[in-house]
Amino acid sequence: MGKPNFIIFYADDLGYGDLGCYGSDSIKTPNLDELAESGVRFTDWYSNSPVCSPSRASLMTGRYPASCGVSQILGGKRGTSGLSSDHVTLAKRLKSDGYKTGLFGKWHLGVSKESSPNTHGFDEFFGILAGCVDYYSHIFYWEQGNGVNPVHDLWENEDEVWHNGEYLTELITEKAVKFIEKTEDEPFFLYVPYNAPHYPMHAPKEFLERYPELPPDRKIMAAMISAMDDGIGSIIKTLKDLNKYEDTVIFFSSDNGPSTESRNFLDGTEDLYYGGSTGKFRGHKASLFEGGIREPAILSYPSLISNGQICNGVGVMMDIVPTFLDIAGVEIPEDHLLDGKSILNMVTKNQQSPHEYICWEYNGQFAIRKESWKLVRNGMLDFSRKQPDKIHLSNLRDDPGERTNLINEYPEIVNDLQKELDNWITSQQIIHHK
Repeated sequence: MGKPNFIIFYADDLGYGDLGCYGSDSIKTPNLDELAESGVRFTDWYSNSPVCSPSRASLMTGRYPASCGVSQILGGKRGTSGLSSDHVTLAKRLKSDGYKTGLFGKWHLGVSKESSPNTHGFDEFFGILAGCVDYYSHIFYWEQGNGVNPVHDLWENEDEVWHNGEYLTELITEKAVKFIEKTEDEPFFLYVPYNAPHYPMHAPKEFLERYPELPPDRKIMAAMISAMDDGIGSIIKTLKDLNKYEDTVIFFSSDNGPSTESRNFLDGTEDLYYGGSTGKFRGHKASLFEGGIREPAILSYPSLISNGQICNGVGVMMDIVPTFLDIAGVEIPEDHLLDGKSILNMVTKNQQSPHEYICWEYNGQFAIRKESWKLVRNGMLDFSRKQPDKIHLSNLRDDPGERTNLINEYPEIVNDLQKELDNWITSQQIIHHK
């Protein structure tokens, strides 16, 4: 058997409860549901951050956000620096092993030439460099009206391109399909980070019409997710038509939980937006409670991984780099530092998670999960809403929604987790205040 192909599908602000295979009773995702049946659906998979840029940095490098220098959401002004070329990405590592590499979608790891996708190992790039754009004009959307001039953000490699009036989700799909069709017998790594269902909330009429019974905020969310699901279905069909599916490793997840930001509304409403569902979890995007960082995740590789699995082991985005390199048989040089660990044995040999614990940091919030215990320090519910407990301890086995604070019942566990967390913070050289 030759080298396997690799595909990462990455959604944007997708809630844990917004896929059929994760329990949604209102949003239809037949292609992702079928993908989950073809391999492993994870119940306890995490992003390394509750916001987009740091999550993507960890996915691409296999490192914690602070280790790769991207701990905040990066801006969209042209020339804005981002992920340094000092950090070796998965694309660069696979390219050096003979892989054709392509990225079609949202980068959000820098708008400067020095931090561009092409610099980081992608032979081909089509998409947006910054965080979010109008889906039809591809004008940078964030911070508009605050003294920031509108700027167009759609690129093919280093050239600006114009596709006015074309729906970006469908453009991304078309480019990804063409990339697969022309690779012939070359092994490839394809990264497809859709910007859906991130605001602004846009969807073609045909997708909206699939959900006549839903209220407006849920209808537009459902339509955007369906457009993405259709796109993923088209890409997988292309693999099957070209007899590449059996030898292609496919990973699907999202960068963080759903957003409550009022800019998700298009009617000027200032209230919090609840169009996305975190399922049973507490918190949303920007929160280190489960709703902000626990993500839907699917791994499929028919040639190696048994189908129909549900895995309860803990995994995190930074594990994808070592896992893919493990599957590809690519030696990792000693100077290629990784914080993630291969989860291959977890999904093929039913072994335990390779992690003793996982830690998080974002905007003064800190968290640690060790086995079923989760401690959150200075936790927020989203970008703006605070909650009363400075320290919150949960047993996720009994209370996955983090509703009950157990700090008074288990002081020794609190102390142990605090020490582990502080040691990690020191190792990451993060400035913090307890």
